[in-house]
Amino acid sequence: MRIVVHGQKAFGKALLERLLERDEDVVAVCSAPTKSDEPEDPLVAFAQEKKLSLHQPESWKTPESLELMQSFDADLCMMAYVLLLVPEAVLNTPKIGTFQYHPSLLPHHRGPSSISWPIAMGKTMTGLSIFWPDDGLDEGPVLLTKSCDIGPTDTLSNIYFDKLFPMGIDAMVESLDLVKAGIILKYTQDLSAGSYESWFTKELAQIDWDNPVDEVYNKIRAADPAPGAWSTIKGQNVDCHKATKSLETGAPGSILSISDVGILISAQNGSILVSKVRLTGGKKISGSELAGDLELKVGDMFDCQREEVK
Repeated sequence: MRIVVHGQKAFGKALLERLLERDEDVVAVCSAPTKSDEPEDPLVAFAQEKKLSLHQPESWKTPESLELMQSFDADLCMMAYVLLLVPEAVLNTPKIGTFQYHPSLLPHHRGPSSISWPIAMGKTMTGLSIFWPDDGLDEGPVLLTKSCDIGPTDTLSNIYFDKLFPMGIDAMVESLDLVKAGIILKYTQDLSAGSYESWFTKELAQIDWDNPVDEVYNKIRAADPAPGAWSTIKGQNVDCHKATKSLETGAPGSILSISDVGILISAQNGSILVSKVRLTGGKKISGSELAGDLELKVGDMFDCQREEVK
């Protein structure tokens, strides 16, 4: 079976490695253009190392890009971590079509921040889907899904790297085997039962210490490591990382204690111990280091965001 791999970064590289280990016939590798101010994409570097046919069009919406996909004479395209919009005409060019990885249980959490949103919403389960994309945003028939739990201390980082990344590679290969066997399982997404959320932006990651402690804690986990849930004290924006909950209470936003393990900040009905922080433009440091740098003391107040950012 002639396969095109379309992807980016470590996930795309890991998939390509797995396919080559299986001696699959990878006829082309497609990726996003390399930007001058960014390091070389791992998938691109690996494809070059293996001397594979590599293509990085600026857009897939041109006649030239359609002709490019047609020139591969592929049976199947496997899309892994693709951010450029690919039109349905290109997706349907391979004889069997194109399937894609998405890190949520479709039709829930369609969109670019699909790992962050269920954490921020306090959900205890998420997963991944392999689906046949169309011109909609993460829409199209689903081939298979895999579930995983969201533990009480899980963050965006470890949900992806420890769970959805390795599960996703296995699911892509399992999907390939299903297709090879002629078993193209499909069910249509009921979009009315699902959801679409856009980027979990820096603006949305602003902390409101007036909110219940669970909401604050979930927001910090959903934005760790990026974009970083943040608050302001003494005119400085502070990203909060590596947080745990506590039962201690006080005025929302107030510093309850400062110790070697971090800064304890009060929310509603509890507090958050922040162990790692980052000032704008800086590196991650300990909460105690921040307290020393900004001369913080018990009773100092982080700003409370009085209205929810829409």
